[in-house]
Amino acid sequence: MDHSTHDDVGHPMGSTNAMAVSATLHCLTGCAIGEVLGLMVGTALGLGTLATIALAVALAFLFGYALSTLPLLRAGLGLGTALGIVLAADTLSIATMELVDNAVMALIPGAMEAGLVNPVFWLSMMLALTVAFLAAWPVNRHLLARGKGHALTHGFHGAAPTGARRLIPDLSTSTLVAAIVAFMLGGLVVSIASDLEVEPTPTHAAGPARTP
Repeated sequence: MDHSTHDDVGHPMGSTNAMAVSATLHCLTGCAIGEVLGLMVGTALGLGTLATIALAVALAFLFGYALSTLPLLRAGLGLGTALGIVLAADTLSIATMELVDNAVMALIPGAMEAGLVNPVFWLSMMLALTVAFLAAWPVNRHLLARGKGHALTHGFHGAAPTGARRLIPDLSTSTLVAAIVAFMLGGLVVSIASDLEVEPTPTHAAGPARTP
C-alpha cells in the first residue's frame, strides 16, 4: 500500500498541512498582539530598547498561549490542565517565531527604533511576521506529524461547549487571518496618515495699515 500521502501518525498530508497553518496562525496572532502591545507599554513607561524587547517577547508568549488555551477551555478542560497542554504544544513554535521575528527586525535598519506612528515599523513588522510564519510552519508540521505540538490539542477543537463556556470565542483560521491583516494594515494606515500630517504654520496678525 502506498503511504506517500500520509504522515507518520496516519493523518492525510493535506490535513496535517492545514493543521500546521492553523497552529502557526494562532501563534502569529498572539505574537503580533504581544509585540505591538509591548512596544506601546515600553514606550509609555520610557523603558530602554532591551527592556522593551523583553516585555514584547513575554507578552507575545502570553497572548500566544492564551489564544491556544481558549479552545481547550471551551471544550470543558480546567484552566490548569489546558495551560499544561498548551505549554507542551506551543512553546517551541512561539520560541521559533519570536527568535526569527526579532532577528529580522534587528536586521532592518531603523526598524527597532521606529515608533508606532512610523510606517517603517509596520512594514518591517509585516515582513518579520511573514518570515516568522514561514519559519514556524515547518516546525509545527514536524511536531504534528509525530503526534506532538498542536496534535495534543487537536482532539479538543470543535467540541460542543456547555453552560457559560459557550461564551468563550471560537476563533477560526479565517478569523485569525482577517484579524492579523486588519491589525497590520490599520497600524500602517494610521502611521502613514500621521507621517503625512502637516503641522500648521503660525500666522501673525497683520499690523495696522500705514498711511503715507
